[in-house]
Amino acid sequence: MSHEKERVDKFSSHLKNILHGFFLAIGTTIAEPSTILPLIVNYFGGSSMLVGFFAALLRGGAVIVQLFAAFHAQTYMVMMPYLRRVFFVRFLSWFLIGVAIILFGEDYPNVTLASIGFGLFIFSFSAGFAAIYFREIMAKIFSHKFRGKTMAYRQFFSGAGGLLSGVLAAWILESFEAPQSYGYLFIISSFIMGLGYIAFSLVEEPIKEEVSKKESSFMEFLKNSWTLLKADKNLQVQVTTFFLAYGYLIALPFIILDAQQKIDLGGVAIGSLITTQMVGAMLSNFLWGNLSGRGRNILTAKLSISFQMVAIVLAFNASSLYEYIAIFFLVGASMDGSRIASSNLILKIAPAQKRPIYIALQMNIVSLGMFFSIIGGVILHYLNYTVLYGSAIFTLFAALCLSFKLRD
Repeated sequence: MSHEKERVDKFSSHLKNILHGFFLAIGTTIAEPSTILPLIVNYFGGSSMLVGFFAALLRGGAVIVQLFAAFHAQTYMVMMPYLRRVFFVRFLSWFLIGVAIILFGEDYPNVTLASIGFGLFIFSFSAGFAAIYFREIMAKIFSHKFRGKTMAYRQFFSGAGGLLSGVLAAWILESFEAPQSYGYLFIISSFIMGLGYIAFSLVEEPIKEEVSKKESSFMEFLKNSWTLLKADKNLQVQVTTFFLAYGYLIALPFIILDAQQKIDLGGVAIGSLITTQMVGAMLSNFLWGNLSGRGRNILTAKLSISFQMVAIVLAFNASSLYEYIAIFFLVGASMDGSRIASSNLILKIAPAQKRPIYIALQMNIVSLGMFFSIIGGVILHYLNYTVLYGSAIFTLFAALCLSFKLRD
């Protein structure tokens, strides 16, 4: 038992977690769905619909397999061997996207686009397995209070990695001609990403004594998961709260369009807003880490939702660049706070033997909130910004009210 305790909250594990987040952020930001990826797809003749499809692949492909991953993972005493395999698959899929761009390029644009899509699918699909294994390991190697602290550090350095990624991407794009430069983006970033995978693969994982007996079929597992969700009121409140907390996405994608109509929004101004959001995320982690380190995850959730509400309220009457800078700073801060709170709270309320199932249930249900932007698009198409912002605030207010029922 004392040997197991020695493996909890180790500084080496803390450092490896941070390095993983830092190098992973540098690698994946190379294909950021709202900037570089659309340029690459458009270069090879892809339509706007294809741009949206590829962006969805990169962001949401992991969601569909998490319950299946949890179905198997509930019986595993150790996760690291499986996570290492997923790391290798993710590295290889990212690396081969770059190879395909260089090999096929402009001569075979359709083959190039198909290769990019297939690579993004494998990369994102495998993340569904990685998310379950990763969080299970995090639950075993860090105590509840220290876990919030290490995740805050991880998110801070991930933000720094994202900023460095922009510099690296700019240098590669300036130094090489397209489409070779696009290929080099993926190849170089895959090796940088690989450094993070190696770092976390070296974490010493304790053996899990309490495991569940796997059901005879996946359908039986889904039925049991649904029964578990209906029986656990705390889990219901938690997933509903963080699902509604995505309500800011009803308005967020359209704030920049609103700003374009009100102020002179050139390239420098747009770049400053993107940077501001990253800086808000980075600096806020000092606050989130401090709160989570003292076990104040529910307060973290309440503050994050409140920050989102304040940001949308400011958007109602914003008429200067400085006001939009404040909006995007708050949005960046709130996103990281919500992520830390939801991650820590699910690991706290989940019984050890059922932890993979709890994680998968929350991630699957909460991730549906990513589609709130579609609702926002419909509202703006048929109505106006007042209704758009009002709808976002109403949804966030519902999330804030529910957050008072959260249990830690």
